[in-house]
Amino acid sequence: MSDILTVKPLTRQDFAPYGDVLEMEGAEVKLINGGTTERFHALSQAEIHGDGKAGISIFRGQPRRFPYVVEMMERHPLGSQSFYPLSERPWLVIVADDDNGRPGRPKVFSATGLQGVNYRPNIWHHPLMALCEPTSFIVVDRVGSGINLEESTYPSAYRIEPQEQT
Repeated sequence: MSDILTVKPLTRQDFAPYGDVLEMEGAEVKLINGGTTERFHALSQAEIHGDGKAGISIFRGQPRRFPYVVEMMERHPLGSQSFYPLSERPWLVIVADDDNGRPGRPKVFSATGLQGVNYRPNIWHHPLMALCEPTSFIVVDRVGSGINLEESTYPSAYRIEPQEQT
């Protein structure tokens, strides 16, 4: 039997140890382009280490089935990784503290379709967790030479129960 994880709403305060929440609510707004455009300013910054560059990609995540078993986590030591949904579909964000070079107990956050995240370099996180239907995300992360992916499997799995869809 796997350990059941609690899902909490994604907030800036709770997510701060892992990175930034990207959302318009509460952001600094600047009017640009002759006052015709609102710029939600500097929500986060891409971090790039080594000789890499910031790349902009689109990922299309397939929906996960529940109950879902969390068996592994990953991290990127050479740069941050940002995800922002291209639709207003909810999705899950799973992170863990480092426990002597391995991921600790996962923490699960429910993100609205108007929230993205920027994981800091070396933060343990689960791969993209779309819900309900395929969902596309703008992703900003490091591209270049060097090993920028580390994966770790848990000795015992964790479980996320079915999610209510709103």
